[in-house]
Amino acid sequence: MALARLLLADDHEVVRQGFRALLEKAGYEIVGEAADGQEAVRLAQALHPQVAILDVRMPLLNGMEAAREIIRTAPQTRVVLLTMHIEEPYVLQALQTGISGYVLKSKSASELLQAVQEALRGGLFLSPDVSGTVVRAYLSNSEPAPDSLGSRERQVLQLVAEGKSTKEIAVLLGISVKTAESHRGHIMEKLNIHSVAGLVRYAIRRGMIEP
Repeated sequence: MALARLLLADDHEVVRQGFRALLEKAGYEIVGEAADGQEAVRLAQALHPQVAILDVRMPLLNGMEAAREIIRTAPQTRVVLLTMHIEEPYVLQALQTGISGYVLKSKSASELLQAVQEALRGGLFLSPDVSGTVVRAYLSNSEPAPDSLGSRERQVLQLVAEGKSTKEIAVLLGISVKTAESHRGHIMEKLNIHSVAGLVRYAIRRGMIEP
């Protein structure tokens, strides 16, 4: 019987090594590892893993955006998110994205294994603490806060907030400097934020980068 094929993405190598050891001991095959969200998307498209396990906080492209891209461009791959966030906006945004698992990093390793098993069955796993958040959101008829930015604009925003120059952003995203400048201008206009410091604060509030 073939082993289920998994992809691991976390920017801390020691964390990836720990998860790899756990998952391989449980009988899974790790077909690729990524240190940032862009690499995770590329590997998912190239390797076609059955499940991609993504840390939410990653450079270049955060786990939430990487999940969106993987679900859109590699629909055969299920996505499990690893996160520290239990707050309602993060959970609702992740569910709206179409993830198959939302696991709190502060909880036991057994929850990650349960999430992978459920994803392989085509189901959905939420850490028990998160389930309460979802129930409360349902009872209060909450919806994710609207986001006026498009996918590419969110990618550019994260890179700006990480301190990348317009030229560096153009190279990383494979677009022209003029296009990168245009995206940056549209972001500032849509958000009514007209300084890099303001964009950084917005990105932190949205969970795109670490404070």
